[in-house]
Amino acid sequence: MLDKVNELKGYKLHSLDGEIGRVKEFYFDDKYWTIRYLVADTGNWLPGRQVLISPHALSYVNKKEKTISVDLTKKQIEESPSLDSERPVSRQFEESYYGYYQFPAYWTGSYMWGAYPFFVRDAKSTSQPIRSDKVEDYHLRSTNAVTGHHIQARNGEIGHVVDFIIDDHNWAIRYLVVDTNNWLPGKKVLISPPWIESVNWGQSKVFVRLSREAIKNSPEFKEASRLTREYETQLHGHYSLQGYWVEELAAQRDSLAAPHQNRDSPFVREIKN
Repeated sequence: MLDKVNELKGYKLHSLDGEIGRVKEFYFDDKYWTIRYLVADTGNWLPGRQVLISPHALSYVNKKEKTISVDLTKKQIEESPSLDSERPVSRQFEESYYGYYQFPAYWTGSYMWGAYPFFVRDAKSTSQPIRSDKVEDYHLRSTNAVTGHHIQARNGEIGHVVDFIIDDHNWAIRYLVVDTNNWLPGKKVLISPPWIESVNWGQSKVFVRLSREAIKNSPEFKEASRLTREYETQLHGHYSLQGYWVEELAAQRDSLAAPHQNRDSPFVREIKN
């Protein structure tokens, strides 16, 4: 299911033995544009530290109740590696964090989720120890910090980022929601990460492989409407580009057909509406 980040902010987080706080923001990596951590606002429970929850610990999103269930106890979270609230997330911290929970590290393979091209629920680490000196070091970005970045088309600026749409099946960022109000009053459009040419993080600019005219004529994104596959197909068709779901389904079939792959891996998450 596709969710807007701004709608998920404030959702209550329910651990195995009680509420632990609310959704504050998300961290994603700047290569695959995939959510790596949910950042929890724990109030006065664990002051002075960032509480990060990996998607591996998230069991389902309940939109009706506005809650997200976390398959961890309060004690597990409290005793997990501590990260000062003023410090960025380092690879050293991630190694300790993933080692503590025994989650499979996303940076140790060539796919979106390390050894897998899709998200595998209940997967455990198979590599000991986790080392970062032989793998690519991704940078984590905050959804809060990237909100407001300007979108630069091939022939000029077109708007700025106001939200993100994430897929809570595999936690990929599917779209950036772009407000074109300064150029196209009142219209919002969607930009998919594969259409991004580069990002200048210092200048807060996102460069896309699209013209302003093409974006201007793209299907409008109406916030009140549910984002359907029909709309997504229309959007990708407008740019004559293949939908992300086509490539990912092929990757899943190839991975599941590989002799080393566990065919019983429960990578389909339960989503309750």
